[in-house]
Amino acid sequence: MSMMQEFKAFAMRGNVVDLAVGVIIGGAFGKIVDSMVQDVIMPPIGKALGGLDFANYYLPLNGQDPHLTLAEAKKLGAVLAYGNFMTVLLNFVILAFVIFMMVRLINKARHVEPAPAPAAPAPTPEDIVLLREIRDALKK
Repeated sequence: MSMMQEFKAFAMRGNVVDLAVGVIIGGAFGKIVDSMVQDVIMPPIGKALGGLDFANYYLPLNGQDPHLTLAEAKKLGAVLAYGNFMTVLLNFVILAFVIFMMVRLINKARHVEPAPAPAAPAPTPEDIVLLREIRDALKK
């Protein structure tokens, strides 16, 4: 078997194709969640905390002016960008929760209730047993 045929057999297996589709959809979904967090969730949180952009919250470590934007402060030296970290952390929590819910739904869909075990047959009534014995005796 040539290397190309072997690669084609590997690439066309179901698991590899499923993984590729999952990675592509996961990347697109990650962008949606990132936009939702940065554009919908974080602005009201930043407004409530007295700022306009939560991602620009940082602690200057090199004596930078705290009123600079995060990008400007990073040019002047090290900063502790806790606002950006909180945004990324919120992205992760939302993605993890959504993935958990999807896996939970898939597991529920895959889980098939096992068929109940057939009930033990009811004992044969005595009159039927006696009739069978008489039949067997008459045959002899």
